[in-house]
Amino acid sequence: MKHLVGKRMVQEVSFMDEKVKIRKLSVQEIMKIQDQTKKTTKSGDEVSTLRTMIRLAVEGAEQLSDADIDSFPLDELSKLGAEIVKYSGMAGAEAPAEEAGN
Repeated sequence: MKHLVGKRMVQEVSFMDEKVKIRKLSVQEIMKIQDQTKKTTKSGDEVSTLRTMIRLAVEGAEQLSDADIDSFPLDELSKLGAEIVKYSGMAGAEAPAEEAGN
């Protein structure tokens, strides 16, 4: 199993009528997102958690600024976030994925 450490799994998903590649998040990355969620729940900036998730999971999004991410439609970002949550196997993944589709 040691040879699998650091291996990344990727999946193509739709975002704004284009295909983007998302990768499964590691346990460490999921914990970082959970910490971010705790901080933003207090401040009321839930979009910050979404930005963090997108930067970690979407290929080519690592260098996007907050303003870059904020320029996308919120519903598209929410759908992308739901796909990341679902693909990464985070708890409660089914409900956000279903809500994003509605």
